This record gives sequence, structure tokens and C-alpha cells, in this order.
Amino acid sequence: MAAAKLKIRLDELLVERGLAESRNQAKSFILAGNVFSNENRLEKVGKIVDYDVPLVIKGKDHVWVSRGGVKIDYAISYFGFDIGERVCLDLGASTGGFTHVLIERGAKKVYAVDVGYGQLDWKIRNSAEVIVLERTNARFLTSTEIPEPISFLCCDASFISLTKILPNSMGLVDSGGVLLALVKPQFELDRKLVGKNGIIKDSSKHQLVCEKIYDWLDSFPNWSPIGIIESPIKGAKGNTEFFIAASKL
Repeated sequence: MAAAKLKIRLDELLVERGLAESRNQAKSFILAGNVFSNENRLEKVGKIVDYDVPLVIKGKDHVWVSRGGVKIDYAISYFGFDIGERVCLDLGASTGGFTHVLIERGAKKVYAVDVGYGQLDWKIRNSAEVIVLERTNARFLTSTEIPEPISFLCCDASFISLTKILPNSMGLVDSGGVLLALVKPQFELDRKLVGKNGIIKDSSKHQLVCEKIYDWLDSFPNWSPIGIIESPIKGAKGNTEFFIAASKL
């Protein structure tokens, strides 16, 4: 007997996927008729859907398949990275916001890795430059899954510290390659230091997390941190997020 699929409210799933900033925004997208699954419009805010249902927002205020694209596009421009002809590895690809930006910026190839299944936007999934690696735990990636040197590594992961998810993939990056990772303080701090509903408003805690990740990268063999910036938009629940960049020696 097949295992039952996980179910979730549509508005909650939009927030979790990063397609909406809050449940209120998700509600507005749904009621405006902007939420689609396989070209079918979804119009009920509380509709119960499969956790892995394909979703896309049309008529939104940016060109990317998810809000993640807004974040990384800003960070790439800030640090001046040239993505042209790079072989890229995107950890926590989800809907494909990061991957979308990499393709549009001229990436030669993007390995889109996610532990989930069926979340990647259809357009991104069918792009000739994208290698889809679903149901794949990024913590344990090896050259078996990624059989060529990586020159650009990016990461947008939840419920896990960067210090746990990045090491194997950092070992797959060629000399001269770069890392751009989204730092989410709520997943880097001890749970006792995280506020109600996973929200961190204390700027001193943000600084503590940024220093922790910076120092960790600084001590990682053959890697050198470049800098940290605040993400241009907040996370799904309103948390302040950051990008850290580093280069491989």
C-alpha cells in the first residue's frame, strides 16, 4: 500500500516555498487569481493540497519563479560575480529562484539539488542547462552525483545550519570558485535564543550569527570569506537574512 502524501493548506505552502512573504500576501495572490498549478488556477485560500504540488505565481512584482531570485540576483550584483559559463551547484533549489537567476545570467550548467520532490518550477525543470537532483540530501553529496568541478556554489536551506550542509559541496568546488550562501539566523542559533514563532528581532543575535559563519568559513581549509550583506528582502516569516560570500583558494 502506497504511503499517504503529506497535505498542507495552499496559503501556508506558498509561504513555505518562498512564493509569498506572509499568509496575508499568499491570500492576496490566491484571491487575485495569480496562483497556478500546471496551468490550473487555484482560487481557495484554505484549499488542502499535496505538499509537493507544482506552484507558480503569475502577475507578481518580479520576474523570477520565486522570491529567492530577488535575493540572489541582488547579492550576485553586489559582489560582482560573473556567472557566465560557470558550472553551478544550487543547494535547496526548491521552486528554483536561485537556479532561474543563474540561468538568466549565463550559467553553463546548474545542478539543482533538493531533498524534496516536485517543487521545481516547470520552466526551470525543463531548461537545457539544469540537472535536477531531487530527493537528494545535500549534506552527503559526492562526485558521484556531481561528476565535474563546480565553479559557483549557492545555498538556500532551512532547518539546518550552513556548517552542516555546506562542507561536502565545498569540497566539490574548483580552485577559483565562489560560494554565495543565504544565512538564516533562526537556523544557526541555539533554539533557546530564537524568539516566538522562530522570529529573531535582536540585531545583536544577527551579528552573532554572521560572525559565527564568517569565522567558520575563515577556518575552513582552502576557503576565504569575502564579505556579508543583508538580504534585500526578508524571509517568509519576516526574519532578517544575510548573504555570505567566499572564494576557494
